[in-house]
Amino acid sequence: MVTQKQLRALADEHGTPLFVMDHDELRRNYATFKKYLPRVQAYYAVKANPDPAIVKTLFEAGASFDVASMPEFMVVHEYIKDMPAKQRQDWIWDKIIYANPIKANETLQELDQYKALVTYDNAEEIRKIKEYAPHTGLALRLKVPNTGAMVELSSKFGAASGEAVDLILEADRAGLVVEGLSFHVGSQTTNFENFVQAVNLAAQVFAEAKSRGYTRMNLLDIGGGFPAPYDATVRPFRELARKINAEINRLFPKHIEILAEPGRFMVATAGTAVSRIIGKAVRDGKLCYYIDDGVYHTFSGIIFDHCHYHPRAFKRGPKQICTVFGPTCDALDVISMAEELPTNLQRGDLLYTPHIGAYSNASSTWFNGFPPAKVVHVNQ
Repeated sequence: MVTQKQLRALADEHGTPLFVMDHDELRRNYATFKKYLPRVQAYYAVKANPDPAIVKTLFEAGASFDVASMPEFMVVHEYIKDMPAKQRQDWIWDKIIYANPIKANETLQELDQYKALVTYDNAEEIRKIKEYAPHTGLALRLKVPNTGAMVELSSKFGAASGEAVDLILEADRAGLVVEGLSFHVGSQTTNFENFVQAVNLAAQVFAEAKSRGYTRMNLLDIGGGFPAPYDATVRPFRELARKINAEINRLFPKHIEILAEPGRFMVATAGTAVSRIIGKAVRDGKLCYYIDDGVYHTFSGIIFDHCHYHPRAFKRGPKQICTVFGPTCDALDVISMAEELPTNLQRGDLLYTPHIGAYSNASSTWFNGFPPAKVVHVNQ
């Protein structure tokens, strides 16, 4: 990991606010995923952090990619555009899944030329795909339990298990090919039983589809939700992997391809924010620090991702519970109301916030005229 000394040096060189992405950590996270889930091909969820440099590092490490918009698709496509046409087409089929179940007509028209693999979860989407992207392959997105996930997704996407095979057969009658099933147990899922239940549910749908005459499915996409180790309450990834391996090996023959869409797991621990204190005040008896980054910028995950980040000081000293505010004039711009920090910090001192690589600077804005943090890549 990037050291405190390196972070201070980078802040001196580039100024603040600063967002530092460690590519050695990206490679370690990808290697960990492959080590503990050897049968599963990792399709990095580009939405977690779509920086092209991150995509390049994971591309070179062997990752595939989950995209949810055409701009994300083209970020990945940039690295394969110079391949021969046939090789490029094979790569797209094997290495990209368009995993947004609801797509605009124009998006489907673009995807059709690539014969991409796309997800769907309802009858209207079948009709759209038939009209605008008949050459794509399909994966049916199932609704599965999201209990205990930091971000719940099952209320927005997913076909109920009772209608799943009907939707597979309806797509088949429309002349489309359903390649397999997908699901998502919810983002940052620390309830590992969600995965166990979802894999078993998918196996039941496979069996019902076969019993009703549909035998063309050959893949299972177990989605994202693999938790990043934000703190000690998150159990080790290897424990989750043991449960997943046991279920997929028990329920799915070797010829069934297993995909996953890790996003947060790949990038969260690779990103660190460095901020500068721009103000200090005591309000209602409580010490408050104001820094030059906030929830409209690198700390956007507080709002959009229900995440809690913990700024740390480079300085040592007596500590107390403080409030940390962002730089904008919006009262919403609160990073933490209860952060234990030294009381001797002054204007100009630096704070750093680890494990902030996912769903953070990807959502930065220019609200109030404040620019996003400068991004610096190390160990590329």
